[in-house]
Amino acid sequence: MIGRIPFETVDEHFVVDYQSDDGTIDFLRKRGIRIVHQQKPGRGEAFQLAAQIARGENLVFFSPDGNEDPSDIPKLLKKMEEGFDLVIVSRFLPTSRNEDDNRLLKPRAWANRTFTLIANLLWNRSGRYMSDTINGYRAITKSAFERLHVDETGYVVEYQMTIRAMRLGLKIAEIPTIEGKRIGGESKAQSIPTGLFFVRFLLREIWRSMLDRY
Repeated sequence: MIGRIPFETVDEHFVVDYQSDDGTIDFLRKRGIRIVHQQKPGRGEAFQLAAQIARGENLVFFSPDGNEDPSDIPKLLKKMEEGFDLVIVSRFLPTSRNEDDNRLLKPRAWANRTFTLIANLLWNRSGRYMSDTINGYRAITKSAFERLHVDETGYVVEYQMTIRAMRLGLKIAEIPTIEGKRIGGESKAQSIPTGLFFVRFLLREIWRSMLDRY
């Protein structure tokens, strides 16, 4: 999917990598793509590192695993030009499609919708329901990212970003997407352990919100 990214639409691009041993580094080097070596593991760590070293004001986070459509990048940037602080590529808008749609049992989609509902009920005061608070495919201004004070190091980072953006009253938008098939098979994020991380984070964020009120 890296080869399909419309690099001409962006001013800077690079890949954050943590100790890949599957040929990723060689693949990237052959295509002249800048590699930033991540010293600590974790998806959240990658987000924070990327935001720290990126020179531009608009940041786009893209995972080249096949799920995310590169043609959505210009759409994200167009929304940013309209003045939004955070734009999320949604798998659950009316014209969207997610990887679980063809399955009878949809644990990932159900869990996503549940956590999204909770976030909307507790923190969304915009009057516009957010359909996908967890998807990592998103764009955010660097100044907004810094205001969020992101400190999650793992898979919960995107959820934290969305919740804190809601709490701050930032301008948030969504665009629909057609989610593709994962190139490498199943996700490395196992459903039950990841779900427990989300529950623990959610309880901690609720506690933080309560403390902020007093």
